[in-house]
Amino acid sequence: MSWIPFKIGQPKKQLVPKTVERDFEREYGKLQQLEEQTKKLQKDMKKSTDADLAMSKSAVKISSDLLNNPLCEQDAAFLDMVTAFDTAMRRMDSFNQEKVNQIQRTVMEPLKKFSSVFPSLNMAVKRREQTLQDYRRLQNKVEKYEEKERSGPVLAKLHQAREELRPVKDDFEAKNQQLLDEMPKFYMSRIDFFKPSFEALIRAQVCFYSELRSIFSQLTAQIDRPELSDEQREKENEGTISEMRALSIVGDD
Repeated sequence: MSWIPFKIGQPKKQLVPKTVERDFEREYGKLQQLEEQTKKLQKDMKKSTDADLAMSKSAVKISSDLLNNPLCEQDAAFLDMVTAFDTAMRRMDSFNQEKVNQIQRTVMEPLKKFSSVFPSLNMAVKRREQTLQDYRRLQNKVEKYEEKERSGPVLAKLHQAREELRPVKDDFEAKNQQLLDEMPKFYMSRIDFFKPSFEALIRAQVCFYSELRSIFSQLTAQIDRPELSDEQREKENEGTISEMRALSIVGDD
């Protein structure tokens, strides 16, 4: 792994079976990908909620500016229309804030908690790799003495090297087995962890857009002139524009 700052020569003895190492790399690779996806999801959710809030705040700003426009003071019908629009935008903003608060509580905070587990997991993998390096170093040392001519001093050093090797070997095998057992369990737990959050996200969106439909239905009933079709409204606008263009102050030089 790239974050290990040193390398040790491989001993002749195969310390970790290739199939076991492949299983370990596969399971850890899945968790690394899950960590990246979780971080990306956090960022995307933050962007989404920020954009939602910005949208409703902008709508309130537009309606407020219209309400303070001098035109409203001169036309009672226009004032009623803009007042209804402003009330609708403020209701929308209020419901939007409730939705974002709910998403923050039920989705974004659980995502943050889930992400907080990965540093401990990565540290456990790092400790396993460091122990494996120690295991390799001591196995090399044992093999070195095993290849020498068997004399008293060599046998004593060989015995000492084997004694040093035994607890490190046991420690590595325990760490390795624990990770092999628990990494798949952690990976599978993501479904049970995230499912309630995304159910809550869907409910929040459904509730918000249901309220939004109600708000705009009421607004339409207040300001709409049902006797006019879209084509008639367009003709009205074109007629008004033509009258404005006929004024000398906006005529061509």
